[in-house]
Amino acid sequence: MKSIQSQLIAYFTVAILVPATITSIVGMKLIYNQVITRAESKTLSDLNSAREIYRNKIASIESITRLTAVRSLIIQALIAKDRAFLKRDLPKTLRREHLDILTIVDNDGIVVCRGRSPDVAGDNLLRDEYVSRAIRDRQVTVGTDLVPREELLKESPDLAAQALMDITPTPKAKARVDQLETSGMMLKAAVPVFDENNTLQGVLLGGILLNRNFEIVDKIKEVVHEHEVYKGREIGSATIFQNDLRISTNVKNQDGSRAIGTLVSEEVRTATLQKGERFVGEAFVVNSWYIAAYEPIRDLNNRIIGILYVGILKSPFDDALTDTLITFLGIALGGMALVIFVSIQIAKKFSRPLKDLEHAAKQIADGEYNHEIAVRAPLEIQHLASSLMQMSKKLEIEKGELEEWANTLERKVHERTEEIKKIHLQLFRSEKLASLGKLAAGVAHEINNPLTGILTNSSLLLEDFPANDPHREDCEIIVKETIRCREIVKRLLDFAKQTKPQKKLTNVNALIENISLLVRNQASFRNINIEKILAPNLPEVWADTDQIQQVFINIILNAAEAMTKGGTLTIESALSHEGDSLLVSFADTGPGISESDRERIFDPFFTTKEYGTGLGLSISYGIIEQHGGTINVESCLGKGSKFIIKLPTTGEADEQ
Repeated sequence: MKSIQSQLIAYFTVAILVPATITSIVGMKLIYNQVITRAESKTLSDLNSAREIYRNKIASIESITRLTAVRSLIIQALIAKDRAFLKRDLPKTLRREHLDILTIVDNDGIVVCRGRSPDVAGDNLLRDEYVSRAIRDRQVTVGTDLVPREELLKESPDLAAQALMDITPTPKAKARVDQLETSGMMLKAAVPVFDENNTLQGVLLGGILLNRNFEIVDKIKEVVHEHEVYKGREIGSATIFQNDLRISTNVKNQDGSRAIGTLVSEEVRTATLQKGERFVGEAFVVNSWYIAAYEPIRDLNNRIIGILYVGILKSPFDDALTDTLITFLGIALGGMALVIFVSIQIAKKFSRPLKDLEHAAKQIADGEYNHEIAVRAPLEIQHLASSLMQMSKKLEIEKGELEEWANTLERKVHERTEEIKKIHLQLFRSEKLASLGKLAAGVAHEINNPLTGILTNSSLLLEDFPANDPHREDCEIIVKETIRCREIVKRLLDFAKQTKPQKKLTNVNALIENISLLVRNQASFRNINIEKILAPNLPEVWADTDQIQQVFINIILNAAEAMTKGGTLTIESALSHEGDSLLVSFADTGPGISESDRERIFDPFFTTKEYGTGLGLSISYGIIEQHGGTINVESCLGKGSKFIIKLPTTGEADEQ
């Protein structure tokens, strides 16, 4: 006969083992389905975001082409067939707006000028669906198109080379007979060009080649997946397919290179390219399994010409499932141990030790981790009491660690939030400067000619007035104010151009010394003491010397204007703690800047001066940003202001 203790152990073991096994199997299945379903739902949401980014890029091309097509100089040049002007203007616009093609045709579809290859003209583009629709419907036509190699060669041999790619055999993909792809996939916008009488004069065609262009897919990954990494691999990826061929992707090969030229799996190819359906689920991508979402890309005639894809690695979910299984088994085993313990206690009927342990456990649950447990009972119960004390001590230690971790996490979240705010502010300022730059250029060009006429005629008129003529003073005021307007227009044009820096190795300390010599004898600096604290042996930086000098002079002159009654201007240079940046600061003892003005000080046209244009610091901000640096201001009312410029010390000659 077995003892009661052994029978209770056996019965309770079976009673806990069977339900635990069934619960684990069913629970794992439910959890797996729930996790995969949520992952697929998130991937589908990511696909919607990717589609919006893709469409926004098309809309951006449309906007650029529209703005170019309504320019009066472009319209006049098209009407007059002024190819000399178009050969100058279109290439500049194409480079400035980062387009791959910018071609203008007349209302018969004949090419007048190509922005990328100005000398290739005279061929007929009516066979281009976008051009023909824009001429026929007199409306803007945008979308995605497949461009044959011969058309790419007309635009530029570089574009044809960019589109040309070898087809790489890919696991689980349908093999292709051809081994080379020659055509390219392009985002296009065809905008009708009308004269002032609303008569169609032609079409302006703009576009960007997607082959080996990673802007869209990298932006999708950045926005949707935020560069999240799992075990050294980026979790998220995005791809644009031309038919079944990867032409733009951040999916990586085993060697870490982008998987350009690889093929989509046959399962996805059948669903998207043949059936025209959206595919959401598990898919094999190049060399790994992903939770993926694909949808067809169609041209103007609703033909499927490609696929848009986003996905996340499946391995994190598999690992999470394994961890969950281990947790379930651990819980089951823990339950079995507890049941066996209870059966032993019931068999021996040692209720008092159990009550003592229960009381101790409640105290631990209430947070009294230092409670001493002392029971008089058999060895097993004493061991249990000892383990409970060890657990209490470990809980106390882990509680302290968790509290410390929580405090650290809160601090890091706060720091990250502040970093994100700064990044958002910089992005907002950059976008504002770019938009206002275009507006400023347009306004400056429109008023420059009338100002020239006014200045010329008023100057001639001034010469005709004798010295004692009562109207001579009025005419002198006209000339003076017109010259001031011309200077404002020049500042507007400087602000709008945002010229690319012509970088060379520059000694910042020497530049500061030269500027000090330039300004120290000016009238505004007679009552100002310039102190220089320049760190020796600073590394030279790659910079446009003229532009950086313009920034330094702007800040120094602003400081002098702020210290109308005299003061001290302190100029310091130093190397950052990390050693990757050069810090230059300009501190004055002027009246300081109010908090409300500090938030707007770099905004274009904001000024507190009676006759200022408000462009000096805006231009300086743009110059420093183009150098990869930052410019910030610290100020306290009544104590002065300090401008801090940070320039990177890293750079290469090819950045010039």
